[in-house]
Amino acid sequence: MSAGHPEGEVAKPAKRKANKKDAQLLIRINGEERDEFIALCDELDTSAAREIRKFIRGFVREHKAD
Repeated sequence: MSAGHPEGEVAKPAKRKANKKDAQLLIRINGEERDEFIALCDELDTSAAREIRKFIRGFVREHKAD
């Protein structure tokens, strides 16, 4: 039996609630723009979702009332 855990139970890693991705945003864009964006993200070794999330965080931070 390990310290702090009843026999047979394994410690679970702490959840990161602040970074939980549980919502979606559906947008319509021109297919050519989408393809160019995806290709550029691939070239830069990033994902479209990561770049869009980064944009949203920056936009909110920039426009947030103090």
